[in-house]
Amino acid sequence: MQPVHKESLPDARGYFGPFGGRYVPETLMTAILDLTKVYTEAKADPEFQEAFRKNLTEFAGRPTMLTHAASLSRKIGGARIYLKREDLLHTGAHKINNAIGQTLLAKRMGKHRIIAETGAGQHGVATATACAREGLECIVYMGEEDMRRQEPNVYRMRLCGAEVRPVTSGQKTLKDAVNEAMRDWVANSRTTHYLLGSALGCHPFPMMVRDFQKVIGEETRRQILEAEGRLPDEIVACVGGGSNSIGIFYEFLQEPSVKLTGVEAGGRAIEPGQHAARFAGGRLGVLQGCRTLVLQNPDGQIELTHSVSAGLDYAAVGPEHAYYQSIGRIQYGYATDSEALNAFRMLASTEGIIPALESSHALAYAIKRAAELTPDALLCVNLSGRGDKDVQEAARVMAL
Repeated sequence: MQPVHKESLPDARGYFGPFGGRYVPETLMTAILDLTKVYTEAKADPEFQEAFRKNLTEFAGRPTMLTHAASLSRKIGGARIYLKREDLLHTGAHKINNAIGQTLLAKRMGKHRIIAETGAGQHGVATATACAREGLECIVYMGEEDMRRQEPNVYRMRLCGAEVRPVTSGQKTLKDAVNEAMRDWVANSRTTHYLLGSALGCHPFPMMVRDFQKVIGEETRRQILEAEGRLPDEIVACVGGGSNSIGIFYEFLQEPSVKLTGVEAGGRAIEPGQHAARFAGGRLGVLQGCRTLVLQNPDGQIELTHSVSAGLDYAAVGPEHAYYQSIGRIQYGYATDSEALNAFRMLASTEGIIPALESSHALAYAIKRAAELTPDALLCVNLSGRGDKDVQEAARVMAL
């Protein structure tokens, strides 16, 4: 494992080692460079940072609890499992942290039209909510298949005043929604801010989203030390684009005693078109703004993806994750659809907590991992969102 110098990442061009960068149309470069400049200034501005922290506390509901899942731990046997409860945030997921930060940044830039993409709908809901609070116009692009799977979230976005634009191209899922949002931004970059929802895309988005989400790990450190008097042995989080996972991992990157594990969507099987596990089946490539690991065929065409979870159904992974995997600091595994659904059911029946299907992938890994460890081991799972949005789809799939 190579040493981690997280403060120096990304470099000035937006690279994490060989991953990252800015692969965008020339028409977007002015907007990207302006965004980078304004964010650099905001990052160093105490007033901006105080406004961000105040909104996290008074509007989003931070800090979130770190809950000992005692019943689940007893049922499994082995490690003591703690849950970082991002599901308790306003709008039901970690996405609100980033949405608050970027809407404040948009106002600082004088841009009052916001566009966003969403898969599971939680980022769309968070963006619509933050825009309503700040009086900003909001347009959310969402694939028709995801709109079907996440109908309650579509209504929530519209209720908050957002326009939800269906995307009918491709698989009608997250990748296609990103494509449409990018087209909009190219056409309207002078007046519009693209509120990207995960730690991917072109620089400065991976860095910026990470910075807005790292509060998760900062709280986790304080809370586990208070509860147990020491750091956890392992931290587990699901990885789609990678915002909730880098949010909890970042604080612990330079703690070699803490194992960090990201869990991708294994779908039906690790075969082309049947999963979204980039570390299991991806190759180096460029997709939607950055150089990273991408699911693609030998000709460089993007492969179809599948996951029971709309939020993990994406062909690329955030570049910072690709870098930490390449140097051996973070390990990545995957959970299948059936394993995630079993974890979804198990947490609900043992703890009375219904997790998002995204978070259920991390839980599925943690359930297996806890059984391998001794009772004095501590395992933290980032419960990135609640499962209200998923109960209808889970009931349909499991025939409950």
